[in-house]
Amino acid sequence: MNQSTNKSPAIDARQRCPWVDLTKPDYVAYHDEEWGVPVRDDRTMFEFLTLESAQAGLSWYTVLKKRENYRKAFAEFDPAKVAKFSAAKLEKLLANPGLIRNRLKLTAAINNAQRFLEVQKEFGSFTDYIWGFVDNQPVVNSPRVIKDYPTRSAQSDTLSKDLIKRGFKFVGTTIIYAHMQATGMVNDHAADCFRRAEV
Repeated sequence: MNQSTNKSPAIDARQRCPWVDLTKPDYVAYHDEEWGVPVRDDRTMFEFLTLESAQAGLSWYTVLKKRENYRKAFAEFDPAKVAKFSAAKLEKLLANPGLIRNRLKLTAAINNAQRFLEVQKEFGSFTDYIWGFVDNQPVVNSPRVIKDYPTRSAQSDTLSKDLIKRGFKFVGTTIIYAHMQATGMVNDHAADCFRRAEV
């Protein structure tokens, strides 16, 4: 059965990006309300960085379903609080069935919070730092079908290398490109997607 015949009645017929699974209303809502919207808030940047890092090797929908659990477990994605998580707190995270219980990823999230604070101190905000890699303007692409979507770019390569140099973990170029798409640093809404012009 194709997606169009399996749509939820709550999902309207507007044209969307080809990767959106129309059988999942929460996935559609994420596409319609968040994906590709330029983020200029540090806490939201940290949230997406944490979630994208957790996604490595998994589907985004797997992480999206656990987002509220992450929000609770990671102090509403306050990097100053996460940076202080102890070894005992890490063990609690590893025992939390609502999270992706991968020790390397959870350790990386705490490490990345510490590095995030260092970047804030150096640049005034993490947002100022990261948007500098795209000259403070979204990069606009024109994908039409799935194969048109890039998984990396020159900017994600450069940003990834800089983050790694600063001590961040789970920030390879593919993860960083996904982060850039999610936070609107790249507008990868399909050429015929209704959200393309809106964001």
